[in-house]
Amino acid sequence: MYLRKSIRSYKSRSYTNYLLVESIHTAKGPRQKTVCSLGDLGPRPRAEWLKLAHKIEDALVGQADLLDPADGEVAAILRRVKRRQASKAAAGAPAPPRADAGLIKVDPSRVSSERHREAGPVHVGYQFWRRLELDRILRECGLSQTVQRLACVMTLNRLIAPCSEHAMPDWIRRTALADILDVDFEGLAEDPLYQVLDKLHPHRAAIEAALVAHERSLFNLDATIYLYDLTSTYFEGLAAKNGKAKRGYSRDHRPDCKQVVVGLVVNRDGFPITHEIFAGNVQDRASLATMLDRLGERIGLKQGATVVLDRGMAYDDNLAELKARKLHYVVASRQPERDRWLADFEDTDGFAPVRRQPSLLNPAQKKTAIEVKTRVEDEHTYVLCRSEQRIAKDHAIRSKHEQRLLADIDKLSRRIADKRLVKPEKINQAIGRLKERYPRVARYYNLSHDPQTANLVAALDPDKHAKAERLDGCYLLKTNRKDLSGDELWRIYALLTRAESAFRDMKSPLAERPIFHQLEHRVEAHIFLCVLAYHLLISIEKTLLDRGIHSSWSTVR
Repeated sequence: MYLRKSIRSYKSRSYTNYLLVESIHTAKGPRQKTVCSLGDLGPRPRAEWLKLAHKIEDALVGQADLLDPADGEVAAILRRVKRRQASKAAAGAPAPPRADAGLIKVDPSRVSSERHREAGPVHVGYQFWRRLELDRILRECGLSQTVQRLACVMTLNRLIAPCSEHAMPDWIRRTALADILDVDFEGLAEDPLYQVLDKLHPHRAAIEAALVAHERSLFNLDATIYLYDLTSTYFEGLAAKNGKAKRGYSRDHRPDCKQVVVGLVVNRDGFPITHEIFAGNVQDRASLATMLDRLGERIGLKQGATVVLDRGMAYDDNLAELKARKLHYVVASRQPERDRWLADFEDTDGFAPVRRQPSLLNPAQKKTAIEVKTRVEDEHTYVLCRSEQRIAKDHAIRSKHEQRLLADIDKLSRRIADKRLVKPEKINQAIGRLKERYPRVARYYNLSHDPQTANLVAALDPDKHAKAERLDGCYLLKTNRKDLSGDELWRIYALLTRAESAFRDMKSPLAERPIFHQLEHRVEAHIFLCVLAYHLLISIEKTLLDRGIHSSWSTVR
């Protein structure tokens, strides 16, 4: 059972109603059956909906909550459901089958409990820690058994219920880790945990390389395609002692905070291969050579492998670097290169439809219709991709940026008109900042200052604007591989979403951000701990997937 929120309007007023719903199987497939209307339950987090539904479901079969037997809200809802069932029975409807057969009744008032400990998620996490042989890997790096045990519990905390090193000892004592590891954590304080971060930091490369080698044999992973992407992670505090903490382009929409940039390479199954921490103001294009060096050092990057990159790194110098290392590449071309293929995009002949496969972890995800067309020019194969669903997205993004640009142009015009900005060089600087802030749409406008009239002139270039609209939903892939069709090349590029998914998991379930550490080596060790936790996470999901179970770690947890 679960809760479904319903909002209806009547006489210009909105009314919220929650429905208790269960899924049933019918001859026409699964259907939703309303068990009872619960009315307005008041504002509450969405995460509480499922918890309440489970409580109601247990109460319907006579199972009380051992630790919270007197739940007034559940009792009131239970009476409402039973009244509904009684009215249906009086009307001649068949009674639902009894679901409490075989249950043993327990009187909660006569049961006492002590030292409640969470066992399920930590047990699962520890089994995969052992399966990845991380104790052996840490031991071969010369780390003591104490460091191995504390590194294990810190990684499991990051996987299950991330918190600070200050709060971590209390969490450890609330779990069954002491019994599982046969270690007494009663006197554990935060200082040894910080020391573990310091001891892990020098061995990051060796641990990562050994872990990747073991996973490759354990899961029979592909070693021919490498997906590279970057993200940023911001700090709370000044991070004055961290040389890499800089302000730059924030993927977290926190330009007010210093940050570091995290580069991550994953394989086609989403397993991390290597990671690197860059300064917060590094450009995407400037990071590729360093990451290729790290790949070569840690896993021995073989010639002929394919590296998949996003358009932020699709510059000629980066492509030359890949060719010099005798690597293949699949990249999304930058906008200026895409624009010169306008005539080919508008010519519908030659486009072949492909169907995007549903997500492995979410097979119910809606398939996206894509059309591709291949062109060979010199040493490159170009794949022209057109997506009907992406048209609306591109249009919405451009419209939002355009509205913001026009609003800022209007503000700048008022400053000039009110003589708060007078000097021509200052006005030109302000115009330059607008163009820098809105590069996606500023190219459609000719911005200039007329000193005679003291007005800001913003003339729309209709040809450029119309051209951009015609290219909505279109993007261009470029590769130096000649042996693959447009369909296959598109599918390889689509694998880049695995790197994006890894970043989402590291930032949300594993709570990589914000970073409270201030020292550079502690920051890098913190991110490394998140990477270790992600190794466990992706191993769990891969194991389930190989057995046909399409569940994410958050569901399992």
